[in-house]
Amino acid sequence: MTPIFTVPVSLAERSYEITIRAGLLERLGRELKQQAVKGKVAVVTDRRVARHYLRNVSETIKRHGVQPVPIILDPGERSKTLKTVAFVLDVLARHRFERSSMILALGGGVVGDIAGFSASIYQRGIPYIQVPTTLVAQVDSSVGGKTGVDHRLGKNLIGSFYQPRAVWIDPLVLRTLPRREWVAGLAEVIKYGIIADETFFSYLQQHMPDLLKQVPKVVATVVKRSCEIKAEVVSTDERESDRRRILNYGHTIGHALEALGGYQSMVHGEAVGIGLVQEADLACFQGLCSREVVVDIRRIVKDARLSDRMPRWTPSKVWKAMLHDKKVSGGRVIGVWPSRIGEVCIGPLEKHVFNRWYAASRPI
Repeated sequence: MTPIFTVPVSLAERSYEITIRAGLLERLGRELKQQAVKGKVAVVTDRRVARHYLRNVSETIKRHGVQPVPIILDPGERSKTLKTVAFVLDVLARHRFERSSMILALGGGVVGDIAGFSASIYQRGIPYIQVPTTLVAQVDSSVGGKTGVDHRLGKNLIGSFYQPRAVWIDPLVLRTLPRREWVAGLAEVIKYGIIADETFFSYLQQHMPDLLKQVPKVVATVVKRSCEIKAEVVSTDERESDRRRILNYGHTIGHALEALGGYQSMVHGEAVGIGLVQEADLACFQGLCSREVVVDIRRIVKDARLSDRMPRWTPSKVWKAMLHDKKVSGGRVIGVWPSRIGEVCIGPLEKHVFNRWYAASRPI
């Protein structure tokens, strides 16, 4: 019998469950029926995911009395714009979706962000369900209700906190994930061990070869534990006023690198992987952690086949890009810094400190 894992996200009246079950995609129609969904469901996806799954998803939905309305987007980060959201809203309006209608986000983080944000603003909010198909989305972006799009000056600057009705994860869909996307997703997994669970970090160190081979039991364990950590953090701080900010570890530099590359030169997880190492080195430079912590983080990032080295941007360009991040407060860059494996602290980064580190380290 296929094991079923459930992870609660406790947010009072906005609470929901993450369900992890191999083969869940084939049961979508049945699951929607159990949620008492009727009428039309907008299936927001992208061309790549649609090629693998849209026909089967549409058929299983139809068999259970629900009418699918496909909304197919261009793949990639460059689709995360208000123009794309307007396209989604146009389709919903043309098909006369109502406040009780449902959106199904079938795809990776970009699809989930666009679908969730569209759901949050169409008729002042309609329900949506996350069905993540990438490793990054399954362990991170589908959980927690962060939705939104990018602005030309920074990533995720426009959006809302809007929780899904449920998150349905089928680890089997990861088999069709391009190798580059799979490896990139490991950065978010590694992040959880660094910020919250030293035992999990050790598990990843021991099982990284199995993860790279996508051994099913190891993949299921990693997805489940990552979701548990994310759910615990989100449940204590839904709107990122305090503890939830630890989830941004690796993303201060990571988001800057994505923006500097025009969201084309590297995918999200690749940028975060570099951020994990470089922000640890910055923490060490500030006296916040030992050199051993940096060595351990660099080793596991490299074992995951991710880059640990900064592209050759000038420090002024990197700093300027970091200033456009949504985590900037009062004009100050707020970073997340490891103090040891399994524990991080939050604090400001001054420009003169960043410049001295950059000059001294020529980022490793």
